[in-house]
Amino acid sequence: MLFYENQLNLGNIYSECSELFSEQKPEFLNLMNTYLQIDDYIPWEFKRAFYSDTGRPRDCSLLGYISSLVLQKIFTIPTDSLLILILTFSSDLRELCSISKVPDSSQYTRFKQDFAKYLENMFINLVDVTEPICKAIDPVLSNMISYDTSAIEAYVSENNAKYINLLFRKFKAYFKLNNVSKSDDDIYKQAYKSLPKTASSDTSIRKMYANGHFCYGRKFGIITNGLGIPRHIDFFDDDFKKRHKDFFFDDIDNPDYDKSIADSKSLIPTLSDFYSLHPNFNHTDFLGDSAFDAYCNYEFLLKKDTNDNSFFNRAFIPLNSRATSDKPECPINENGIPLCPKDNSLQLKPNGASKEHGYLSWVCPKRNKRACICEDPCTNAKYGRVCKVYPSKNLRLYPGTIRSTDEWNAIYKTRVVVEKAINHMKSNMAISGRKTRDAKTTKADVFLAGIAQLFTVIIADNMAEPKYIRSIKKLVC
Repeated sequence: MLFYENQLNLGNIYSECSELFSEQKPEFLNLMNTYLQIDDYIPWEFKRAFYSDTGRPRDCSLLGYISSLVLQKIFTIPTDSLLILILTFSSDLRELCSISKVPDSSQYTRFKQDFAKYLENMFINLVDVTEPICKAIDPVLSNMISYDTSAIEAYVSENNAKYINLLFRKFKAYFKLNNVSKSDDDIYKQAYKSLPKTASSDTSIRKMYANGHFCYGRKFGIITNGLGIPRHIDFFDDDFKKRHKDFFFDDIDNPDYDKSIADSKSLIPTLSDFYSLHPNFNHTDFLGDSAFDAYCNYEFLLKKDTNDNSFFNRAFIPLNSRATSDKPECPINENGIPLCPKDNSLQLKPNGASKEHGYLSWVCPKRNKRACICEDPCTNAKYGRVCKVYPSKNLRLYPGTIRSTDEWNAIYKTRVVVEKAINHMKSNMAISGRKTRDAKTTKADVFLAGIAQLFTVIIADNMAEPKYIRSIKKLVC
């Protein structure tokens, strides 16, 4: 009973938003008017396309659409209907958004569908604008790039819990009719296995394992820097597949393995898109989870070209147990550290490196300054075991850094910012739970969330308050 008493509804959300805009109106309006001029960041191509002659004048300006939709993301207004209601009863907010006549729900939908590509281009331009801001705030974190994938669940019948329950009841009745003894777990496995690969209403909405469960949605990849600021968003749709003809979805029964393979294959095309759009960007460190532990990815991230340049200097990716490692004379553990051939519990200790010859030197841990004092030596050499490894010959084990060290552990913790950024966009900016199945509308909502995040960076920079670059709500709530 307590759950229902505390559950929020549209009335509660509207009341809170109304109080925010009425009680803190001067602070909020001054903040937006003083530190952000949205019209300055709308590309000319966007304006030209919006105001092209259609034979009918538009009721709302381009600035009005973008301003209101950005505020919707910032203040977590879950539906267009609630946004319209708030705009209708707030003259000050309409003035802030330069709206004389509030658009209806269908007009907002058509705007997203017609101008999704221009919203994406606007996001790309804002990435260029905010890159030097991020560099000035924290040069170290802004030089780190983290990548992950997620999905936006579509509003289709296959995502309804009743859909799988119906399949469960059908299989249960079938087994009962044929006198086949099956446990409920086995029946559920059979039901999940029989789920169609795509939604019946839209074949571009695919079955996938995302957000911790099976769902039907649209998958995308997102790149952030170490500050958690979005740098790139790619939807794995038909346009993406046209640019990268080798990219395809796998259909494997094991959902965890399927997700790892799909994530790994998306890394190279997504980063290629990112750096082709921003050729002047350069970063030193790449951070990713174990799903990206593949030899081809290390080659792409770290392999130097003829000019001795590579995308990154170091790749912080944990080893995945499904992959195998080389077995040299000295065994090498999962962190790339050589082990004693006679006692694999002993790790060799680093003993310098040779830049000229491109190797790292490791020595016996029981070696002192003069000789090896091991009771059971693995070599007749006076100074004990010496192992030289050549990182350039195995970028997977030596991705510019050594796993399990203090430096590795400290830097790798930063990777969670990409997961926080995804959660912020989907939850705090009301992306998840949207009742839409249209591809363009979904993309527009995600890029509007990215635009709202980058506007927050610009406002925080203009206010000289870098601690608010991820959320402006703290300034007005």
